[in-house]
Order: sequence, then structure tokens, then C-alpha cells
Amino acid sequence: MNWLTQTLGSSIGKKLMMAITGLSFIGFLAAHLAGNLTIYFGKDSFNSYAEHLHSLGPVLTAAELGLLTFALIHVLTGALLFYQNWRARPGRYVVDRSSGGRSIGSRTMPYTGFIILAFVMFHLLNFSFVDKSQTTIFELVANSFQNPIYVLIYVAAMVVVALHVSHGFWSLFQTIGANHPKYTPAITLIGLLLSLVFGIGFGFIPVYILFIA
Repeated sequence: MNWLTQTLGSSIGKKLMMAITGLSFIGFLAAHLAGNLTIYFGKDSFNSYAEHLHSLGPVLTAAELGLLTFALIHVLTGALLFYQNWRARPGRYVVDRSSGGRSIGSRTMPYTGFIILAFVMFHLLNFSFVDKSQTTIFELVANSFQNPIYVLIYVAAMVVVALHVSHGFWSLFQTIGANHPKYTPAITLIGLLLSLVFGIGFGFIPVYILFIA
């Protein structure tokens, strides 16, 4: 166990934890977006999707708690790396300026991480850890997004998610060693496309409910 503790305690180990938890979070976002898109097929389709999830019972609860745990690990480890790097070389971030370039996403990674963690807890408190015995999930979502303030919060949070993913996707591949002039441009492009899919895909749902549905 000493080798595991030493590995996870090293800079490389921390970056590896960041990559694993980040990749898991991206996978969750993709699956969650696919399910949320059923809302465009009407309330029955969305409620059916939600009922299927809720039928998983303890499995769903474990998945939600696992996601929150991964988010905590990801944010706290990232914050520690940022602090250690700042102490060693003030003014520079963990990533290498010469590899992958500098962007808004790379410069704001620590801050967007904390914002996303706060939003995940906010989202779970409003949609998961609430009494749904007297309402359907569609009604809960529809009623929540009748509040323009909540719509603004949600859309702003999705912009933050998009910024984080735009750099995080490339960064996790660099961590596992997939950093090559031949592949890096494609990985960077895929990360950008994913960030747009997540940002627009999630961000348009509350706008759709408020103004269209």
C-alpha cells in the first residue's frame, strides 16, 4: 500500500487522479445529456426516462454520491496542484505553456472547477434530494425553469462547464501520455466540440422550457 500512497501523493499521481475523475465526469455528462434530451419528445417521454432512473433505487443514489465524491476529489486535487505550482512558480498554471496553448479554459480551470462543484450540489438539492411523491420530474423541472433567475444560473453554469471541458479534455489525454504533434490537434478539436455540445445541449434546455415548452 505504501507504493500506492506514494504514487497518489506525487505530482504525477495527483494529475492521474484528475484525469480519471475528469474522464468519468465527461462520461456522466454525455449520458446525462442523452437522457435530458428526451424532454424535447414531451413530458411523457421525459417522465418515463426519469422513472427508469428512479427504479434503479440504491444504484442511482450510489452513482450520485459517487459523482459528488469524484467532483470533490477532482476539485480539491486540482486546487492543491494549482497551489503547489503557484508556490513553486508564481504566475504559472500546472499546464505547460508550450503544449496545448493558453486559453480562457486553461487559465480558469481552478476557478471553474469550484463553480461546477457548487452547481452540482445546487442541482442535486433542487432535483434529486427532494420529495417527488406529489409531482412528476417534468413538473418539477418545468416549474423550476419558470424562474428566470434559475434559468440564468443554469445557463451560466453550462458556460462554465463548457470552458472547463474545452481544456480539461485535452489535459487528461496529456496526463496519460497521449501528447503528440500528430494527435494533439485532433484531441484539442474534439475537446472543443464536446464543450460546445455540453454547453449548448444543457444550456438550451431551460431556455426551451421557459420560452417554448
